[in-house]
Amino acid sequence: MNKYIVVNQPDKWNFSVDNITVISSQDYLTNPKYSLLKKARIFNLCKEYSYQSKGYYVSLLAEARGHLAIPTIKNIVDLTTLKLVKIVSNEFDDVIQSSLKNIKSQEFTLSIYFGQNVAQKYRELSALFYRNFQVPFLRVKFNHTTKWNIQSIKAIPESEIPKEHFESAQEFAIQYFSKKRYDTPKIQNYDFDLAILVNPDDPAPPSNPKGLKKFLDIADKMNIYAEIVEPKDLSRLSTFDALFIRQSTEVNNEAYSFARKAQQEGIAIIDYPDAILKCCNKVYMAEALNNANIATPKTVIIHKDNRHEVVKSVGLPCVLKAPDSTFSFGVKKAKTQEEYDLLVTDMLKESDLIIAQEFCPSDYDWRIGIIDDEPFYACKYYMAKGHWQIYNWNAKKKKEQDGEADCLPIEQVPKDVIQMAIKSAKLMGKGLYGIDIKVVNDKPMVIEINDNPNIDFGVEDLHYGDLIYTKILSALKNRLD
Repeated sequence: MNKYIVVNQPDKWNFSVDNITVISSQDYLTNPKYSLLKKARIFNLCKEYSYQSKGYYVSLLAEARGHLAIPTIKNIVDLTTLKLVKIVSNEFDDVIQSSLKNIKSQEFTLSIYFGQNVAQKYRELSALFYRNFQVPFLRVKFNHTTKWNIQSIKAIPESEIPKEHFESAQEFAIQYFSKKRYDTPKIQNYDFDLAILVNPDDPAPPSNPKGLKKFLDIADKMNIYAEIVEPKDLSRLSTFDALFIRQSTEVNNEAYSFARKAQQEGIAIIDYPDAILKCCNKVYMAEALNNANIATPKTVIIHKDNRHEVVKSVGLPCVLKAPDSTFSFGVKKAKTQEEYDLLVTDMLKESDLIIAQEFCPSDYDWRIGIIDDEPFYACKYYMAKGHWQIYNWNAKKKKEQDGEADCLPIEQVPKDVIQMAIKSAKLMGKGLYGIDIKVVNDKPMVIEINDNPNIDFGVEDLHYGDLIYTKILSALKNRLD
């Protein structure tokens, strides 16, 4: 990845930054060699970003050329709309109020250099403004009425940095271009920068803390810079080359927004938006599996007109699934006709279509991990204690919420299970999938195709170890290559 700092006048650029080339905005805009670059990261530090200025065109043309620009053209436009700024900043209004509560005057100016402020007490607030607007030199003015409000916000040129701030700003620049993602103090040039999306409030995260640490450690060994990002960091996504989602995926949550933005900006992903849309909808999955002649438990799509006929087909007890259920949330078992009627009535209030499946009890489900059509781990997931599912979210003890698991070499898995898993994953396209399969009376049946399967330390990696993490990271690297 070629990296450039773009300024109006390089000869007047006063910051000393190693290992990144400083060029003029005029050169970047007019020199054909820059338009021909296939991969480049552009740090746009022009003195202004007003509409049709050179600063505006640097970010605009960077995106047109497929280069990664900081700030993006969206960041620049967002900054010019105070109403939008206030909407975004409302998300961290509590931090604004707590950070400024001890100021006695009615006005306050916050100067932000590479996401930091010279005063430690404003570091968190400065970082939040940078995360949302990605402008290296930023000045925010506040006034106080009944509370602190944003009066104005604008990008400032380097020349407007006060002399007493310059030494700190220089240090922030060094930290920004070295310690973060681009070069370590050892001047290590990473092959690419990877964002790992994690929601700290996820009730059922697809990787446990030790698993996440393994991803970070293995990535470093593979010369990949990896950083944990949270849902609030969507505006930062364009500063990375690749995205790996490690939070529960739903169409209406941040995971899909991250995947969609990554796809639009040409960022490498293995959690594709299409896969999230398909795998998160049980109605789609039932239809796709049926059309591909892949065996499943007897399945019927329920709607208001056929709800009274379904039990005749699937029998009782039966399993009822909301279209977007994940990790057993929204999956119910109806033991009697009365239970069936009550559950279906409630579920049809939320969705016009739901799924009914015949109940196929088993001691365990197979989970076959597939990465780009290749199986790379195999687990047996046993049912939770005294429960009919792997997860029992109503268990009184947390340790009884999920069942035990065994991890086996792939060659010990029945061949028809492996073949069924590969065929099922191909319905969704390239990517990372976990295929859940039951074997009942020697007959394998697909229960679920998961677009964001668990990779937990001590479970899915128990047999193949570090190879599990290497396979996933290599898949991301292959997409960039």
